[in-house]
Amino acid sequence: MSFHNPVYLLALVIVPLVIAAYLIAQRRRQRYAVRFAALDTLASVAPKSPGWRRHLPAALICLALAALAVALARPQASVAVSTEKANIMLVTDVSTSMAATDVTPNRLAAAQQAASAFIDKLPKGIKVGAVAFSNTAQTISRPTADHNQVRGGIQALRAAGGTATGNGIQAALQALREPNAKKPTPSAIVLLSDGKATSGIDPITQAQAAKKARIPIYTVALGTQSGSLTVSGPLGVPESVPVPPDPEALRQIAQTSGGRAFTAADSKKLSTVYGKLGSRIASHKEKREITAGFAGGALVLVLLAGLLSMRWFGRLP
Repeated sequence: MSFHNPVYLLALVIVPLVIAAYLIAQRRRQRYAVRFAALDTLASVAPKSPGWRRHLPAALICLALAALAVALARPQASVAVSTEKANIMLVTDVSTSMAATDVTPNRLAAAQQAASAFIDKLPKGIKVGAVAFSNTAQTISRPTADHNQVRGGIQALRAAGGTATGNGIQAALQALREPNAKKPTPSAIVLLSDGKATSGIDPITQAQAAKKARIPIYTVALGTQSGSLTVSGPLGVPESVPVPPDPEALRQIAQTSGGRAFTAADSKKLSTVYGKLGSRIASHKEKREITAGFAGGALVLVLLAGLLSMRWFGRLP
């Protein structure tokens, strides 16, 4: 919570002053009471003390004063608001290792399913595009409102080749470029891969370019450390090659660009990550003034204090 006019919070000093005045008044009342000589007789005929009820109206008044002081400072709360317009590029690794079956049915198929579900949940005002990369990068679609087009392009991907992560990021940045725009559209890149770059340009350099363009990269490291791929050996004999993910390399890309890094060891976890990313990218934080809530709360407290005092003691506090 923040305040538009925080200087008015100094008015909160009124609350302890009122409490102190109330306590002094209560002590004076007690000293006056002990002047009666026949205290035992007075106790037998006087009504029972109201106990804690006697102090409740005063406590409510103090809370009301505090709420009014906060209202004067015009409090503001950050709330998530749906983004009306944004561009998102899905950058998917389609290197040979994405055929590993440690993620059911395999890494690439799980990525395709999660990407499709991610696109389905995006608001209509969000434009989405796609890039696939292995030894080189291929732009499947620039950001478009035709989500079905992008979904179909991603579903047609096949795993082959090496991992040119930097090329994939570069292609996404080029697709997001708006040279004639007076005000750049909020944009983001979602990068899914299962390993560090093995070819192409430096991904960290491209992540720095993304930060300069204010385009965060959200990375998802897919796969398990036990992931392996069966390939044909030198003599044609099948052999198993380990293909563990490299979340640290992707974390550095995300951190450099100003985004966040995620890991997904299975298809269920991947779907959860993509769901979180959809909520994060399709909304933004906006400050909303909540002065009316505090002012209304103060009024309710004052009315409640008056009603309780009238009901219990037949007078206003």
